[in-house]
This record gives sequence, structure tokens and C-alpha cells, in this order.
Amino acid sequence: MPFPLSVEQKQTAFWVAVWAAFFFLLFMLGPVLTPFVAAAILAYALNPAADRLDRLRLRHLRLPRALSALLVVALFCAALLALVLIVVPVLQKEIPLLREQIPTFLARANDTLGPKLQEMGVKVRLDSAGIRKLVSQQMATSGDEIWGAVLNSARIGGTAVLGWLATVFLIPVVLFYLLLDWPAMLGRVAAAVPRRWIAPTMTMAREVDGLLAQYLRGQLLVMLVLAAYYSAALAIAGFDVALPVGIITGLLVFIPYLGFTIGLVLAMISAVLQFSDFSGLIAVAVIYGFGQLLEGFVLTPRLVGERIGLNPLTVIFALMAFGQLFGFVGVLLALPASAILMVAFRHLRRHYLGSTFYNA
Repeated sequence: MPFPLSVEQKQTAFWVAVWAAFFFLLFMLGPVLTPFVAAAILAYALNPAADRLDRLRLRHLRLPRALSALLVVALFCAALLALVLIVVPVLQKEIPLLREQIPTFLARANDTLGPKLQEMGVKVRLDSAGIRKLVSQQMATSGDEIWGAVLNSARIGGTAVLGWLATVFLIPVVLFYLLLDWPAMLGRVAAAVPRRWIAPTMTMAREVDGLLAQYLRGQLLVMLVLAAYYSAALAIAGFDVALPVGIITGLLVFIPYLGFTIGLVLAMISAVLQFSDFSGLIAVAVIYGFGQLLEGFVLTPRLVGERIGLNPLTVIFALMAFGQLFGFVGVLLALPASAILMVAFRHLRRHYLGSTFYNA
């Protein structure tokens, strides 16, 4: 005969089911929540600046919260625009020059690699005429399949571009409203926690806040160190665009793979345009290869991992595990999410060590 449930147990089961359904709904709405999650992360990082502006007094007049939030969003958008304005002129300058230098580069590649390819039985000329002939042959053999794949990719890519544009324009709007309502929203979240759990919940929240603040400071140090390293290394190697390419690579390193890839492509384009041999490409390979080792095995574990209490092996495992589970977004959020899980595990371990199950 089953034991009857008390009123408190029934209420607990009901609210657990409600929260489980709520999180399941969030999981199902994952693609729609992308701009809101991104805006929430930015709001958490930018809220201290909004609070300081909110407390600022100009001629004995306190800035309203709406104006503080608007100024913070405007400054953030201006910083992103400045980064774009650094990248675009470099591309505008180098892409036309690259188009002019491609035949010369292919001729050098054909002279260097052509005999070795012929020794292996591959008869391909690495010049514009040979590549054009190879492409036309492939198009002739499987034209229908290629055109179908191109049209399908264009359709999918167009939808993805529209989705990205909508996300880009929606994030600043959501960010403004989150910053505007951030203190009141935190108060409502705290008020929704059951009173018997409010003390440990607030303690955990303060620990998580401290760890995430350390993470942001550590990540900023990594970005500054890498920007200085890439700029100095490319300048020593003799690159004319060392400063903008180095700054771009360093500042975008917080986006895993993307920032490094953009900087690497720009540096390779510069090497092809500026150097008459393969020395520029070799220098780029050495500089960026060492930069990846420096970031992955020294800077991120030391400046980020140690600040949030994670050892280097845990940092590497977190990046791989969250990337496997959640893709690109998982890699982006691996370290802060690991810090939060570490706080929860610490409290769970303390509760376990104090339980009768452990001490009996």
C-alpha cells in the first residue's frame, strides 16, 4: 500500500514538474532563444558599467536608468563598429591586390610543386588556365549535381544570412531592455526562490558572480596579450599590416576558432601580396602555430583557468566536452559554465560530507 503524500510533498512534486516543463520548453525553443541568451550574457558583463553611470551625478542630477542603459549599449555598438572599421579597410586594400597577384602566385606554385605532382602521377598545371580547365571538366562531368548543390546551398545560406541579420539587429534591442530592468529582474528572481533555500542560493549566486568576474578579467588579459604578441611578431617578420591584423586576431580570440581563422586568413593574404617567395607564408605558419600553443596551453589555463579555480586539464576537457555537446555556443560558454558547475559541485560535496548517508 503506497504511503500518502503530505501537502508539502505534493506541492514540491507539482513545482518540480512545472520547472521541468519550463526547462524542456526552453530546450525546444533553443534556436529562437539565441539572441536573448547572447543579450543576457552581454547584459551581465555590461551591467556594472550601467550601474556606475546610473549612480553618476551631473550637476547634482542623477542619470536615469534608461539613459545609462542607452549609453552603455551605444558604447558597445560603437566598439563593435570600430572593430569592423579596422577590418574592412584592410580587406578593401588587400582583395584587389590579391586578385592581381594570384596569377603570379600560381605560377610560382606550379614551378615549385608541378614537378613533384608529376612524379606522383598527378598531371595538373597550377596556373589560372590549368585550374580553369580542371574546374570546367568537373562541371562537365557532374553539372546537374553541382548546380543542384549550389542552389540548395544558396537557399540554405540565404535563410541563414537572414536569420543572422535578424539576430544582429535584435540583440541590441534586447540588451537595452535587459540593462534597463536588470536590478528589478534580479530582485524578482531572488523573490521567487523558496524561503528555505534563499540563504544557500544567495551564497552560491555571490560565488558564481565572483568567479564569472574573474573569468571576464582573465579573458580580457588573454585578448590583450595575444593582440600584443601577434602585432609584434608580424611586425618583426616585416608585415606592413602587422598592427591591424594582430589587433583583430587578439581581440576576436574570445570567439573560439573564428577570431583565429580571420586573423590567419588576413595574414596569409598579406604574405602572398607582400613577399615574392614562400617566406611570408612560412612566417605566418610559425607565428600563428606558436600563438595557438601559447593561448591553449599557457594563457587560457593560467590567466583564465586558475582565476576561476580550474586546472589546465579541466579547461581543455571543458572546451572539448561543451563543444561536443552544444557546438560553437558550447565552446563559447564552456569556461563560465564550468565555473558555475564547480560552485554547485562544491556545495553538493559539502552537503554530502555532512549528510547521515556519509557519516552513518
